[in-house]
Amino acid sequence: MTPTHQQAPVTGIDGKLLRSVCGMFVTGVTVITSGSGSQAAGTTVNSFTSVSLDPPLVLFCLHKDSRLRAVVEESGAYTVNFLAGRQEPLAWAFAGKHTATLDGVDHHYSSANVPVLSHAMAFLSCRLVNAFEGGDHTIFVGEVAELGVPSGESEPLIFFRGSMGCLEEEQRGTHPMFDA
Repeated sequence: MTPTHQQAPVTGIDGKLLRSVCGMFVTGVTVITSGSGSQAAGTTVNSFTSVSLDPPLVLFCLHKDSRLRAVVEESGAYTVNFLAGRQEPLAWAFAGKHTATLDGVDHHYSSANVPVLSHAMAFLSCRLVNAFEGGDHTIFVGEVAELGVPSGESEPLIFFRGSMGCLEEEQRGTHPMFDA
């Protein structure tokens, strides 16, 4: 017989402390792009993970107030662009509240007609299959429809303790969290 466990609601967890503890987990840095034409936009996200190989599913999370949320929902597709270590300035450009546009950023369109950053280390172009509410975020699940490794560069950009850098680099000071 399996014991039953009752959980009391969690209270008293300090959001800043939670962010600090979660910042101890090293993640890759991605820019999620979506939309087309003048609606094409992107934002920096580190809340990405693969879900399943069969079918090929991945997910990422966006804050409910994210400027990209409506674009992804409307287009029904998105691209996960994995950034290389040398692309930290690009990551910060897409992390700002008012820098969602792809103007001046080399990109092309996937077969699903969503933008792909031309110099990304790798990309996954996905068809949106589901979205779930998760607290103050929305969890977007997509089926991979196209993928590629256009740059061939293997040095990833990582996020740790509030800052970005390369794997071999010692991490620098802290920066504000992305619009994820």
